[in-house]
This record gives sequence, structure tokens and C-alpha cells, in this order.
Amino acid sequence: MNLTLTVFRRLSLYLHYLKQLPPEVTRISATTVANELGLGEVLVRKELSFASGAVGRPKTGYVVATLIHALENFLGYHNHCRAIVVGANSLGRALMNYDEFSDYGLYVTAAFDDRESVIGQFEAGHPVLSLDDLEQFCRQQPTDLAILNVPKGDAQAVCDRLVACGLRAIWSFVPIALKVPEGVKVHYENMAASLALLTHHLRSAEED
Repeated sequence: MNLTLTVFRRLSLYLHYLKQLPPEVTRISATTVANELGLGEVLVRKELSFASGAVGRPKTGYVVATLIHALENFLGYHNHCRAIVVGANSLGRALMNYDEFSDYGLYVTAAFDDRESVIGQFEAGHPVLSLDDLEQFCRQQPTDLAILNVPKGDAQAVCDRLVACGLRAIWSFVPIALKVPEGVKVHYENMAASLALLTHHLRSAEED
């Protein structure tokens, strides 16, 4: 199976749906999941079986608790990923305050900024440090992922520093393409594109 971002998003959707089921629902079929989520039955069965390594039994389906645990393992929810936020503006602070990151095994340890007005502050218990201290911090505190949220003009230079610090995963909220060496993964969170998609849907609905 080609593990695209779309597949991971659907797997997360399946997991969220399963976790919302009432406790008395102990078994569920791929057909039920597909119908509830408006997806194709064959697709759901294929993805659930691949991610969980289990095949639902005819007429009885999957054991809900087992399927939840298998999906969490596949998606890495039980892994501990240490992250830093680079750019402690309003969005950066909101990300630092997002409690549900821990549900996905992601733990923010610190934030970095170059503005004297925010350096030394704390947000949700996490310190905002000077960007000048980035390299020293990464040497002393093993870090797996950087959440990049800086002005566009600074993004590539900061990205280069993160790569030099040994980080191999960057979650970028900056709307530009970053150049990274092979082995470094960048995921772009393009809020402008998501907004454009929603506004297009609204316009289309008005025209119908």
C-alpha cells in the first residue's frame, strides 16, 4: 500500500471515530465504519487490515479495543517525540498550548525566538529561549522534530540550522518550499490552501 498523507489522515479519522464509540460497542465491521464516515467499504477494509495487521471476522468484525490499540501503534501514538517550536508568535504560542499533542506522543520541550520581548517567558510551562541558544540546546536536549513558524525571509536559514543540529523532521507552517538534504522530511501545513478549499466549497454551494 502506498502510504500517502491522505491514507494517514483517513487512519487517524478511523481511530477518532472508534474512540467515540460507546463502551457497549465491542465489535465493529468495516462496513459500519465506511457507512458512518461516508467512505468506500473496500477501501476501509483494506486500510484497516493493513494498519492493524488483523482481518475482521465475517459477521463479527473487528474487536474495537484491539483495533484502537493497533491503529495507535501504527500511527506512532505510543512513541515519544520531543519537539521544539521555532517562532513564539501567536500561532507558535497556540501550538505550545495544544494539550492534545501528548495524545499523539508529541511533547514540546521549548520554543525559540529572536525577539527580546518574548525571550525568557514561559508558555504552557515551556520556556521561550533565544534563537542564539538553538544549537546548544539541541546538543544538550535530544530533539526529534521542529515546528517551524518564522517569517518567510528567515525560514531557509533557520531550516539550515535545524538540519545542522541533526533534526530530521520539520513541520513547517511557513508558506514557502524549503531546501533540505536527503533524509530530512518536511511536512507543510498550508493553512492558506485549506482556507481556499473551504471558500471554494462555499462559492460552489452558493452557485448550486
